[in-house]
Amino acid sequence: VTMATAAWYHRDISRVHAEDLLARAGRDGSYLVRDSESVPGAYALCLLFQRHVHTYRILPDADGVLAVQTTQGVQVNCFRTLEDLILGYQHPHKGLITPLLYPIPRDVDTGDESSDDEKPPQALPVANTTPLTGLPTKPALHYPFLEKLQALNISSTAGEVIGLLNEYLFSELPLDIESVLKGATTLSHLKSTLSAACQGLNSEIDLTLSQCISSYRCSSSSLSFPSPPFLLQIVKFQSMPAKVRMVVDSHHNTPLEMSFESVRKCDSFCKLLQLMKTRHSQQSEPDMVSVFVGTWNMGGSPPPRGLQSWATCCGLGHTPDESIALLPHDIYAFGSQENPQGEREWTEHIKATLRSYTHIDFKQVAVQSLWNMRLAVFVKPQLESRVSHVTSGSVKTGLGNTLGNKGAVGVSFLFNGTSFGFVNCHLTSGSEKVLRRNQNFVDILRLLSLGDKQLAAFDISLRFTHLFWCGDLNYRLDLDVQDILKHVSKREFEELMCADQLTQERHRRKAFLNFNKYMNDCNEEKITFPPTYRYERGSRDCYLWQKYKTSGVRVNVPSWCDRILWKSYPETHNICTAYGCTDDIFTSDHSPVFATFQVGVTSSPRSKSDANVSIEKSWIELEVIEAIVKTSSKARFFIEFHSSCLEEPRRSSENDSQSCDVPRFLKLGWSFKQLPKLLPLLSDMDYLQDQHLLLSVKSCDGFESYGECCVALRSLTGVSEQFETFLSHRGEEMGSIRGRVRIHVPKERRGTRRKIYGETTSASFSKSWPCLHCHFPPSFQSLKVTAFFNSPVGLTLLPLFGFSMTPGLALHCWYLLITSSFGS
Repeated sequence: VTMATAAWYHRDISRVHAEDLLARAGRDGSYLVRDSESVPGAYALCLLFQRHVHTYRILPDADGVLAVQTTQGVQVNCFRTLEDLILGYQHPHKGLITPLLYPIPRDVDTGDESSDDEKPPQALPVANTTPLTGLPTKPALHYPFLEKLQALNISSTAGEVIGLLNEYLFSELPLDIESVLKGATTLSHLKSTLSAACQGLNSEIDLTLSQCISSYRCSSSSLSFPSPPFLLQIVKFQSMPAKVRMVVDSHHNTPLEMSFESVRKCDSFCKLLQLMKTRHSQQSEPDMVSVFVGTWNMGGSPPPRGLQSWATCCGLGHTPDESIALLPHDIYAFGSQENPQGEREWTEHIKATLRSYTHIDFKQVAVQSLWNMRLAVFVKPQLESRVSHVTSGSVKTGLGNTLGNKGAVGVSFLFNGTSFGFVNCHLTSGSEKVLRRNQNFVDILRLLSLGDKQLAAFDISLRFTHLFWCGDLNYRLDLDVQDILKHVSKREFEELMCADQLTQERHRRKAFLNFNKYMNDCNEEKITFPPTYRYERGSRDCYLWQKYKTSGVRVNVPSWCDRILWKSYPETHNICTAYGCTDDIFTSDHSPVFATFQVGVTSSPRSKSDANVSIEKSWIELEVIEAIVKTSSKARFFIEFHSSCLEEPRRSSENDSQSCDVPRFLKLGWSFKQLPKLLPLLSDMDYLQDQHLLLSVKSCDGFESYGECCVALRSLTGVSEQFETFLSHRGEEMGSIRGRVRIHVPKERRGTRRKIYGETTSASFSKSWPCLHCHFPPSFQSLKVTAFFNSPVGLTLLPLFGFSMTPGLALHCWYLLITSSFGS
């Protein structure tokens, strides 16, 4: 017998799968061998006796000689091959709890399905195609502004302002644009126009604000208001998403409500306020960054010259308002599959696309390829210095994990003190291959090498503060094609999602565990766009769902194969602001998919540890921990603690209580004496509230993990606080864990600073977008905001109120306010 043909050798199956197979066998002496999860090159011998699975670790020495790990004093038996070892332990009295009697055969691998149904035709059809030699033609920039101005219902006083603006848009806006393209940092003609308009508006300002401002002066050259600045919070209602409440941090001001003509306008207004706050902030490091993630199966065909609609989220679904669509993001991650272009050609194509509308030369963080799969990540030049610890890797999942036609590529890095992970994958194709796709996901989780090497014991779903997962996941719709087409024509996407295989597998907790919006730590945004596969190349008018092959007609039903999901540590900030697909890129049978996010980031620690040893330091005291783990083992366990705020991982003692109240589940307990006292590198409350603990429950015999989790310190900074969460391992739910923690922070180090994003504590506020804590300049305070915004003056003067903005941002903000309707 050889390793390749041995029925009892199950390669890299999980511990849980091994225990399931043995439990199904049910006979004492049933056994199998799998790869060790804790030691590379080692094996685990799993043996059933009296309904419990006993696991023995088989370790090789420097010469490759194998031996079963034993306790001190027990004779060690050595073997040249694994086959010899199994034969040797089939005899009694060899040190095992029972001889090896009944081998458990492994599952038969049926092999991977050919993906030729996704290969491009040799030549694109001439009919039903559109020319792709240049960027889409767009109307002149000033036309939308002029149309909006003409539609406004204005007073006679404001008519003078509108007339001046109309003249500016028609004759002077092109001059400002030309100046900006040549490097100008201000819109000089707009500034002159608004200054002239303001000279005749004093009377209207008096009329609008006289009842709201107790002391007010206005001259032809300046406006002056009381100081200091105040704190403003924008709260978005869950039940009325086009309405916001503005909360002023003052006992003399009641909250003000504003209604917008659409949710997109409301979101755009909030984002622009956030951008202005970031620009105006006194902080040296950002609290939030904007992230773009895109995925596109290119079908083996070269891309069109213009990809701007993809990069600017223009198309179908949840798309940004036109007032902010062209604003550049801080980080871009472009994933592609079946990409015929080489790495350099592809990255230059992307950079040229970004440069064409942002006029920024984005810096490449990394590009990783596997066959024709690519993942390219870019960052703004001014943020490049904040990016460090860049890693990249790939995993093959095609044909028994040996071919790279399917698999994943990944890139990770630190942005200041926040870790980011990006994964682009291409999973097994075919409507019936759901289980294989689930297994692809698990293999990528455990085999993709990214991030901090000290966290190698954790799969990639727990290694990063924010993880973004995109690609051609290939999950299909389990529905007749005619029913699908009928629902698509009526835009009944929610009904279709009930037949979506990925949605079904997530509900069954068989794939993308934790990538679930209801777990409060991960998500996929609601899909409001048509299935992105399988279109007829050359148009987006119809789906080409039949493929004629020598073996017959193959049906590829329209499906949402191309997806973007994400997962963040608990109590962190990650808001999806767009999710959709393009409708003007026709070269592939897949449409490009995009998503954007507002992501909270933390600052870099000032130093690796507190420099002054005489100052009192913080500590984390674990009072008690209880865990329930899914296993048939009778082993003892310990807990390993990892965190970026710890100098090195810490370990508990062996659990001091253990019971089995439910078959195949162990209840474990650690008292105060068994748990370590954790000493953070820094003792500031502001630092500790952004930290997380990663816990791994491991067996004392084989040092294999039986479940991992992440616990946020933000909600534990009280006298004695309780945490509770579930354990997972290799993409499966393994049980639960809870405990009590006490975090001590010296009084002089308990100060915290407000961030752009935060949590609202008022019961009347359903949801924040996020709750924007904005310190506005003095010239903006003491205004009755609703009355001001209701006036035509307010619609034109916001860029003048002391905000330090780029010309583009000022113009976008001014345009947004002019085109929106406000009401108190």
